[in-house]
Amino acid sequence: MAFHLRVELPDVPGSLGALATALGSAGADIEAIEIVEHRQDGFAVDDVLLELPPSVMPDALITACHALDGVRVHWISRYAAGVNLSMDLEAVEAFTSEPAKALKQFIDFVPATFRTDWAMALVRDMGRARTVYASASAPELVPAADDWLDLDAARQLDDVPEWDSMVLAGAPGRLRRGQRFVVVVGRHGGPEFLPSEVARLGHMTSLAASVQDNETVDW
Repeated sequence: MAFHLRVELPDVPGSLGALATALGSAGADIEAIEIVEHRQDGFAVDDVLLELPPSVMPDALITACHALDGVRVHWISRYAAGVNLSMDLEAVEAFTSEPAKALKQFIDFVPATFRTDWAMALVRDMGRARTVYASASAPELVPAADDWLDLDAARQLDDVPEWDSMVLAGAPGRLRRGQRFVVVVGRHGGPEFLPSEVARLGHMTSLAASVQDNETVDW
C-alpha cells in the first residue's frame, strides 16, 4: 500500500538519513522524498512517498518517526499507487510544451505536484463561480461565487462553506487578454497548506497564465 507521509525534522546534516533509516526499519520502502519547506526556526518539512506491506500498520511509521529527536509527523494518508512525487520542473515542462493547453496541463499536474486530491480553474460568470477545467476527482458541486473568488493573491481558503470538509488553497490568474480566473486546489481532511506551498501555487498559476495561448481559450 502506498502512503504519503509529511514530517517535520531538524534541518541539519544527518537528519534525513536518520529518518530514512527509521522508516526502513519500520518496514517502509521509500519511493521518493521531497523537501517542502526550509523554515527559519531550524526545521524542515518533507514529504515522503513510501510503500508498506499489508502486515505493517501506518502507526508503526509514526512511532518510528517520533522516536527520533525533534521529528514530528504532520500527516499520513493513503496515496494513489503508482504515482510518484512530481517536481515543479516537470509540470512547467509539460505546460510550456503546449501553449494551447497550458492551463489544462497545469491543472492536470497540480494534484501530483502539490499532493492535493484535486484542482480546478474557475471563472466568475453572471455572479456565480463556473468551472472551466478540473482534474479527476474534483467536486461537481461548485459553490456560489463570493468574496473568496475575488483573490488578489494566493492564500489558503477557509471561507467556502460548501467545501468545509476539505483543506483548500486558491491562486488568482490573469491571461494576457485580461481574462481573470482562479485555481482552487483541495485536500480531503489535510494536511494544511504551508506558506511555501501557497507561494508556489501562486507563482506557477501566474506562469501557466503567461504561457497560455489566448487564441485557444474558449471561456
